[in-house]
Amino acid sequence: MAELLWSLQDSQLVARFQRRCGLFPAPDEGPHENGAGPAEGAVRAPEVGHHPEANGKGGWGPANGLRRAPAPQAYVQKYIVKNYFYYYLFRFSAALGQEVFYITFLPFTQWNIDPYLSRRLIIIWVLVMYIGQVAKDILKWPRPSYPPVVNLEKRVMTEYGMPSTHAMAATAISFTLLISTMDRYQYPFVLGLVMAVVFSTLVCLSRLYTGMHTVLDVLGGVLLTAALIVLTQPAWTLIDQLDSASPLFPVCAIVVPFILCYNYPVSDYYSPTRADTTTIVAAGAGVTIGFWLNHFFQLMSKPVDSLPVVQNIPPFTADMLLLGLTKFTVGIVLLLLVRQLVQNLSLQVLYSWFKVVTRNKEARRRLEIEVPSKFVTYTSVGICATTVVPILHRVLGLL
Repeated sequence: MAELLWSLQDSQLVARFQRRCGLFPAPDEGPHENGAGPAEGAVRAPEVGHHPEANGKGGWGPANGLRRAPAPQAYVQKYIVKNYFYYYLFRFSAALGQEVFYITFLPFTQWNIDPYLSRRLIIIWVLVMYIGQVAKDILKWPRPSYPPVVNLEKRVMTEYGMPSTHAMAATAISFTLLISTMDRYQYPFVLGLVMAVVFSTLVCLSRLYTGMHTVLDVLGGVLLTAALIVLTQPAWTLIDQLDSASPLFPVCAIVVPFILCYNYPVSDYYSPTRADTTTIVAAGAGVTIGFWLNHFFQLMSKPVDSLPVVQNIPPFTADMLLLGLTKFTVGIVLLLLVRQLVQNLSLQVLYSWFKVVTRNKEARRRLEIEVPSKFVTYTSVGICATTVVPILHRVLGLL
């Protein structure tokens, strides 16, 4: 068993998968095949280099929970693409597991499809992402080595590898959607199952193609998510009802997630893991509070729970598409405005409170600034998405 696990964690296995899909490292010198130049992507070198420490407020010392070792330095790795079908397929599939997908798909589900499904998806998404992110910084398993692996992504290279949170999120979203809709809407179950498997598989394979994870990282993420779904699924109905249980519920929905984010495991060096985790958890807290506000103040004209248990999927029409895109555009614009306003305001308050120079970009990475700023910002975004945007839709006659 240990030998099998070791082979699944081997970077050579990832490299062979990339070569089979037509992705090769470019030679250091000489012309490229067919006279074509390589595509280029910024990645991080496996060795560590010197990074000067900042002094005073905004410093990167261990007391701020930022770093205990120098962070890996970046270089540009060149590569040759010989099969552009796989290249664009897996780059697109990788985007399905990134922030840009979730900040569009989840609000679209909330505003245009079914708030009930949106609530289920967000709760499970937040749960699996928090557990996955914490597991990374506890296990501290490295990402694939390069060479031999070609790495196509830059931002998260300072994060650890096990488990793959892309694989976790894709599996959680697709199969939670399947489980939550099969008794609520009438459609062929086999079709839904195939779509869930295809979606999660493409995202998982994209993590190998982009060189971000080993096979064991991906399998670990899928198995961990499957276990979480099995363990929590019996309690999903109870969780749905928590937002109307007590007037004190919003306090718990803010305090508990904030404590979890503020006491996030300290990494050996700074990485975006803590910030990303805070963003996800805060958005979930904001959405939960938004649903409570809708219920407590009866802001929803038609309570979600009053809808029939089994519904027919409405026919797709051009008018429906136009209405959906209009609602989505109005909502996204408002969310971006709220995000920018609250982020700037929260940073200014925190800079002033901790007497930090505004131009010190590294100060934003300090625990006492990064976590409160992210938390306030994305909690506000979550509340806006579930409460303010539907009210605006009603005012504009879009409901």
